[in-house]
Amino acid sequence: MTAGIDRDRTALRSMLDAWAEALRSKDAEGVVRHQSSDFLQYSLAPPLVSTAADVPGLNAWFATWEGPIGLELRDLELVISGDAGFGHCLSRLSGTKVGGGRDTVWFRQTFGFRRVGGNWKIVHQHESVPFYMDGSDRAAVDLAPESAVA
Repeated sequence: MTAGIDRDRTALRSMLDAWAEALRSKDAEGVVRHQSSDFLQYSLAPPLVSTAADVPGLNAWFATWEGPIGLELRDLELVISGDAGFGHCLSRLSGTKVGGGRDTVWFRQTFGFRRVGGNWKIVHQHESVPFYMDGSDRAAVDLAPESAVA
């Protein structure tokens, strides 16, 4: 049983590595290639829910960055059972915005996975940032992992 789980974990990590590399290199087709046909996303950006493999939307977002985009998946944990799995991590998105300075934000990311036709696909992706509950309702985009752990 352990060999099968290890093999699945390796395959899932390889798929996530390819997905992250596609995002870093601004390859919209490469990003959506790893999504299932019934993909659902709760992204940092509007709308509240997205179900589309949005190549034009990704390309428009990619155009707001100069050069490659930095993406780090830190402390990634994966759980797999049969043809389903989930993962969670802290993610850091960084790069230089067009017409602006360097931008870096840490956020929380959760993935849902399903094996489809023998290949792992992302069926759900959830990104979030905490907010300050001091009455300001400001997004806490100034946190980093060292300051986020209680």
